[in-house]
Amino acid sequence: MSRKKAAERLIYLPLGGAGEIGMNAYVYGYGLPGNEKLIVVDLGVTFPDMDTTPGVDLILPDISWLKARRADIEGIFITHAHEDHVGAIGHYWQSLGAPVYARAFTANIARRKLAEHGLPDSVVTVVEAYPQVIDCGPFKISYVPISHSIPESAGLVIDTPEGRVIHSGDFKIDETPVVGDPFNRALWEEVSKDGVKALICDSTNVFSALPGRSENTIGDAIAEMMSDATGTVVATTFASNIARLKTLALAAKKANRSVVLLGRSMRRMVEAATEVGILSGFPPVVSPEDALNMPRNSVMLLVTGSQGERRAASAQLAQGKYLGLSLKDGDTFLFSSKTIPGNERGVIRIMNQLSELGVDVIDDAGGKYHVSGHANRPDLATMHEIVKPQMLIPMHGEHRHLREHVKLGEQRGITGIVAVNGMMIDLTGDRPSVAEYIETGRTYLDGSVKVGAMDGIVRDRIRMAMNGQMIVTLIMDENDEPLGDPWVEISGLSETGRSNTSLVETVEADLAQFIGRVDDKTLRDDVKLEKELKNIARKSAMSEIGKKPEVIVIVSRLS
Repeated sequence: MSRKKAAERLIYLPLGGAGEIGMNAYVYGYGLPGNEKLIVVDLGVTFPDMDTTPGVDLILPDISWLKARRADIEGIFITHAHEDHVGAIGHYWQSLGAPVYARAFTANIARRKLAEHGLPDSVVTVVEAYPQVIDCGPFKISYVPISHSIPESAGLVIDTPEGRVIHSGDFKIDETPVVGDPFNRALWEEVSKDGVKALICDSTNVFSALPGRSENTIGDAIAEMMSDATGTVVATTFASNIARLKTLALAAKKANRSVVLLGRSMRRMVEAATEVGILSGFPPVVSPEDALNMPRNSVMLLVTGSQGERRAASAQLAQGKYLGLSLKDGDTFLFSSKTIPGNERGVIRIMNQLSELGVDVIDDAGGKYHVSGHANRPDLATMHEIVKPQMLIPMHGEHRHLREHVKLGEQRGITGIVAVNGMMIDLTGDRPSVAEYIETGRTYLDGSVKVGAMDGIVRDRIRMAMNGQMIVTLIMDENDEPLGDPWVEISGLSETGRSNTSLVETVEADLAQFIGRVDDKTLRDDVKLEKELKNIARKSAMSEIGKKPEVIVIVSRLS
C-alpha cells in the first residue's frame, strides 16, 4: 500500500440527529485528512417551541462546515420523507449544490420542497432499491428497503475503500406493515454476509424493553372505538405516517364513517403517496363543506397537529372552528401518535381545550391505538445479530439513548462509541476513534431569513418576553442641552408599581432628576449618557415592580 493510500481515512460526522431526536444530517468522507470526498445523508429540520425559540419558524442544522467544502460533496442521499430527514433540502440545496438521490416517494416530497423555493426538481434522481448501485466518488451506495412509519424508507449500504458501512436510517422490524416495505431479514442478511465494518444505527427506542408491534395490529381496536363513538370522531397522527392514515381511514370505513382530510400536509402526503402508486385502497374522502351537512356520527376527521402545533388543524378545532367545522359535547378526539419529548405542553394544552368543549380525548398511554415506527431494544439486538458489524455507532437519539445503545452492542462484543453532533469519527482502523471536533449548532429560520443560534436575536427576544421592554427617549438641542426631560414608553410591563403611581411617571421623574444634576461632559458623550439613562431606568423599575426590563435608550441631537 502506498504512503498516500495509508494516510487516507474513512470518517463519519453527524451535524444533526446525534444527541437529539430530529434535525438529522450526517456526513461520510473518504480521502486524505481535510481533503476527503464527502456524501451527505439526510438534511432534516426540527421544530421550535415558545419557551426556547419564540417566533422561530424552523430549526435547521448548522452546515457551515459543509458549505466550506461544497466542491468536495459528491451527493446528498435522503433515506425517507420525514421532515426531520428531508425538511431542510429546499433551504440548503443551493448552498451545497450536489445531486440529490432518493426513492420515488421521498423524491416526490423532496421535489415539492425544492419547488417551494423556486429550485429545479431535476436535481433529484429517483433510485431503485438494492441491488442498484450509485457510484459517487470513492463510494458505492445502495438503498436497502426497511420498514418504518412512512413509505419507502431505506437504509444505506455504503461501500468504501475501507469496507462496507451500513447506515440503518429510521427503522422498525415489521413484516406486515399496512403500507410500505416489510422488513426483509433475508435481504439484510444478504447485504451483511461479506462483512460490515460499521453499523450506524437508529437508537430512538433503545429503552423500550418489549419487541415492537406491527402496524396491522391496531386497526380493529380503532374501528371498534369509532363504532362505539356517538358523535364526530377526530383522529390526529403524523401526516407522513401514510400507513397510519390508511389504518385510520379503513377503520372509519368499517365504522360507516366518511373521511375528511384537514390540514395541508395531510392532503399533500396522501396526494404524493397516491401519485407514486404506494397508497391504494384508501377510501374516498369528502370535503369539509360536504361534512357540514352530514350526521355527526357518520364523519371521521383526519387532521394535522398531533404534536400540539399552534397553527395546525387540531389546535384550530380545539379553539373553536376550522373550515366551518366545530366540535362539541359527545365528540371523540384520538391522538394516534406518540408525543415527541418537548412537545408535551402543547399537546396537553389542546387536550384540555378539547375537554372544555365536552370532547372525549383518547391518547396513546396504553399503546392500544399507536405503534412506534422505531425499533425497540429487542429489535435493535436483532439488527446487531443480522448485520454483525465490526463496530457500532449509534445515531438518532438523545445522549442517553446513544450511550445505552453502545452498552447494548457491547453485550454482543461489538465495539462502539458515543458520537454526538460535531464529533468526527475515524472508522479506518479496527476501533472507532475521535478524529476531530467540528464546531456545529443550529440555524433558525426566523420569518424569511436564517439566523445563527448564537447571533443573539432569539436570546434578546426571550429576554424581552421575560423582562418586558422600556424605551427612553431624550432630545438634545444644538448646544448639547436637554430639550425637556426624557420620556418613557413601556411594553409588557405593569403600568403601576409599589407606590401605586404610574410606572412611567415614576421612571420619568427619576430620569429627570438625573438630567438636572448631570455634568456637561456626560451630556456630550452619547455612550456614557445612554449607559447612565439605562441604569437609572432599570433601577427605578426594579424598585417599583421588582423587574429589570430591557431598556432601549434613544438620544436624538438636533443639528
